[in-house]
Amino acid sequence: MTDTPEPTKAHFRSDVTVDLVKSAASDSDVLFAARVSTAGEQSLEEVTKDPERSKGLINYLMRDRHGSPFEHNSMTFFISAPIFVFREFMRHRVGWSYNEESGRYRELEPVFYVPGETRKLIQQGRPGKYEFVEGTPEQHELTSRVMEDSYRQAYDAYQEMLAAGVAREVARAVLPVGLFSTMYATCNARSLMHFLGLRTQHELAKVPSFPQREIEMVGEQMEQHWQQLMPLTHAAFNKNGRVAP
Repeated sequence: MTDTPEPTKAHFRSDVTVDLVKSAASDSDVLFAARVSTAGEQSLEEVTKDPERSKGLINYLMRDRHGSPFEHNSMTFFISAPIFVFREFMRHRVGWSYNEESGRYRELEPVFYVPGETRKLIQQGRPGKYEFVEGTPEQHELTSRVMEDSYRQAYDAYQEMLAAGVAREVARAVLPVGLFSTMYATCNARSLMHFLGLRTQHELAKVPSFPQREIEMVGEQMEQHWQQLMPLTHAAFNKNGRVAP
């Protein structure tokens, strides 16, 4: 009589996490870059002379879309999210660098995404003009149950192949995009503003955006970190309709 294998001890999450690993980013980075044409080598000294003037300069640069001064800074985030979020994320290429964990070199952990109770499930309308509305308790129960069962089956198949000696890079093919992954993502303020303009919804945005909620959750956390680092730049971004310069 053979022993029945234990069911997969999968872990299910409905959140994402974003940690600011390191940064070299401040409003002064924008100011000294913008003033190099007028103040030359004294541009660094001009940063602290007149705070209101500095605020006005940043707003002018944002309003008239003089974008290059917003590139002289750097932020590195460590992000934990489902793989399908990263596949959308990596459409953003200009001003971004990525390193994602590899399923070729390590055994992937059974951590999977299941929408929380507040996640809207029902899509109404045609592509390009639609909205999401609340699902019923039955639909939420169905979604959670079916996802969890599917995840367990997929991970059991993955484990079975690994146990038989199949290479990790081959076995990982059975795993779903709801699997959690991690990556480092490095950007500057200009590339981050472009990302936020497309991947978050905001009442001040001049151009409407319709992001998938899960990548918006990542964007919201990144924006919180950025706002603390560069408050004048963040305020100007909002004041001018959340359009990247």
